[in-house]
Amino acid sequence: MLDRRIKFRHIECVTAIARLGSLKAACAELHLTQPALSKTLKELEDILGARLMIRDRGGVTLTPEGKVFLEFAGQSLAALRRAVDGVSSLQKGGRETLRIGTLPSVAARLLPEAVVLFRTLAPNPHLSLKEGPHSALTRDLRTGGLDMVIGRMGAPGQMQGISFTQLYQERVVCVAAPDHPLAGQPSMAPQVLADWPILYPPEGAAIRSLLDRWSMAQGLHEFRDTIECVSGAFGRNFIRQSQALWFISEGVVAKDLAERRLVALDLDLALTDGPVGLMTRPGDALSNSAQILTHALIEVAKAQSIS
Repeated sequence: MLDRRIKFRHIECVTAIARLGSLKAACAELHLTQPALSKTLKELEDILGARLMIRDRGGVTLTPEGKVFLEFAGQSLAALRRAVDGVSSLQKGGRETLRIGTLPSVAARLLPEAVVLFRTLAPNPHLSLKEGPHSALTRDLRTGGLDMVIGRMGAPGQMQGISFTQLYQERVVCVAAPDHPLAGQPSMAPQVLADWPILYPPEGAAIRSLLDRWSMAQGLHEFRDTIECVSGAFGRNFIRQSQALWFISEGVVAKDLAERRLVALDLDLALTDGPVGLMTRPGDALSNSAQILTHALIEVAKAQSIS
């Protein structure tokens, strides 16, 4: 039987601390003092009769009991947020809001055309789009801030508690300005890349581990001159004004490559192939809008010959 002493603030407190990794960050998000947050956490631990988190200088670590509680508490919080959103939608005339998280490669390549198709199929849709890094988007998905995320499958640790439906395979490309000295050279040795400035994905980016694996396989353990970046706007403008090379998901620059504003170097990057797809919460029934968007994504992936 559910203990009536457990309140919404207890669940909100635990999920915020676990998601942000520290009490200080959770305090800032929840607009609470640290003593107030610590008191709320202790109240919950006393009610449950179990310690949920271990706090030290390195941050916060969930205990086994904490992991179990967080998994189901997070689902409850997500369901409550959807219920509140549903009431809000009815008050606005019944418009269903669909909140989508998208990684940059999908935002640039697949999603615009899919949304055009979606809007012809869905009655009176209201879309809310959020672009960002994989870790932030999947975190928002778990806690109910997003209804779905579209992008590359992350590392196993990042995909816990998330269902994944593949849409297509995508690889990383290394691109340069058309007038770069390496542009157009056939079957070049990867080692020549070390002589140039490199735009490289940061830690936490979905493609980072795949590209690290490829680099190590080529004996490129570290590039001497790197800028960590996955920003499409910065990358496009920077490499046109410099002799830098840019490792990026092919979808981000697909249009630039087709229109020859950028060129892909002749490198075998097959090791970076990875699935791109739709991420949702397990057990959630997709809304009508979500089902229509899923159909649109599949159709556009087929039409673009990337499925």
